[in-house]
Amino acid sequence: MASSADKKLGLLALTGMVVGSMIGAGIFSLPRTFGGATGVVGAIIAWIIAGAGMYTQARVFQSLAERKPDLDAGVFAYAKAGFGNYLGFLSAFGYWIGSCIGNVSYWVLIKSTLGAFFPVFGDGNTVLAIAAASIGIWLFHFMILRGVQQAAFINAVVTVAKIIPILAFIIILIFSFKFDLFRANLWGDLGGGGGGGSLFQQVRMTMLVTVFVFLGIEGASVYSRYASKRSHVGIATLIGFVAALALMVLVTLLPYAVLAQPEIAGLRQPSMAGVLSAVVGPWGAVFVSVGLLISVLGAYLAWSLICAEVLFAASKNEDMPRAFGRENRNGVPATALWLTNVIVQILVISTYWSNDAFALMLSLTSAMSLIPYFLVAAFGFMLAKRGETYEDGVGRNRDLAVAAIAALYTAFMIYAGGMKFVLLSALLYAPGSALYYWARRELGRKLFTGFELAVFIVAWIGCIAAVIGLLRGWITI
Repeated sequence: MASSADKKLGLLALTGMVVGSMIGAGIFSLPRTFGGATGVVGAIIAWIIAGAGMYTQARVFQSLAERKPDLDAGVFAYAKAGFGNYLGFLSAFGYWIGSCIGNVSYWVLIKSTLGAFFPVFGDGNTVLAIAAASIGIWLFHFMILRGVQQAAFINAVVTVAKIIPILAFIIILIFSFKFDLFRANLWGDLGGGGGGGSLFQQVRMTMLVTVFVFLGIEGASVYSRYASKRSHVGIATLIGFVAALALMVLVTLLPYAVLAQPEIAGLRQPSMAGVLSAVVGPWGAVFVSVGLLISVLGAYLAWSLICAEVLFAASKNEDMPRAFGRENRNGVPATALWLTNVIVQILVISTYWSNDAFALMLSLTSAMSLIPYFLVAAFGFMLAKRGETYEDGVGRNRDLAVAAIAALYTAFMIYAGGMKFVLLSALLYAPGSALYYWARRELGRKLFTGFELAVFIVAWIGCIAAVIGLLRGWITI
């Protein structure tokens, strides 16, 4: 039987996991998302906030990977080390279920893209679209069951292939740059097709999207147990972050130089296709659409791997039931992968009743991931504050400041997302605690400490409030 310890990924493969995770559905939706909210200045401010915030988050992941090498699948392991068993579980569960929701958004966007050419797919939630997505889910499922190394290699190839149309889009728009149009779009169309409101309100409207497109920054950290060198985890995280940020900023800003903001705001998703079509003609939409299909399928592969790995690692760390810690003969966490894809399948079917499934899945994925991110940053701050692993004092003040900024950034993102998504998150977190109960029963251990019980009660209060809000129409999806 293959052992997971024998499967090693080098720096290039780990960097591919980061870039492959981050460059997915989100980047192809950026022009319309920003065009519908703000102008050039607002977009620049949003990316400065997001870039600085996520850079500090990347630095926290890098620091913790080096200072706590014993904590694998760091996204949830750090939360447990800093705040106890139940918050460690919530971090793992939230990250996992949020990733499952994100995978659903990929299938919706794929079918929406095809819908521009084949009307039977509609906006990605017709019966035929759901049937086609279901076939895709299980084709990927059985491919991944053949081995992590094989899937990681395919991801590396796809990552290279999908960057090409994005770079082509950027180059074409640079040569088509119209300074007068770019200047006219500086402050946004506050009274017309733009987002309206103050500059702060405009920027706030883009915040959950910037979180969504940065999800995957921890891809190397999640796969730390496969790294050939531990130092590669942090390096891959930073390289992947810088490369992805540069691409996303250019894809956001350059459309303002070829189309008026209301025109950008009115484009069909994936809006990159509409922008390029307006510049070079219909073939541009086809070109971008093909790139999107490659990109999103690659991102789906990467996130399917991450979903299964999080459940597996949480089980091995006694935060999830033992069943999810089983590997097949190829060293793949098969039970975890089965549960992941069953959940994705159920959610894909549920999109049939959704009016804007892509936007909902995008925002909810971001909201679910912010709490695990916040706990990672808080643990990094706690470590530096106590001086743990800083016996020589080198880098302590720097890491303290970086972790503090990362924690403030994620807290602000939760606020910017709004109470709606906090409550919808609780709607998933509270019932999901049944898995924690199962795991604790298997171990014969105490369920909660006093603090953990308080967190559990708050989660259920939020869950009940979300149910009431949905039934009364206060919360719409």
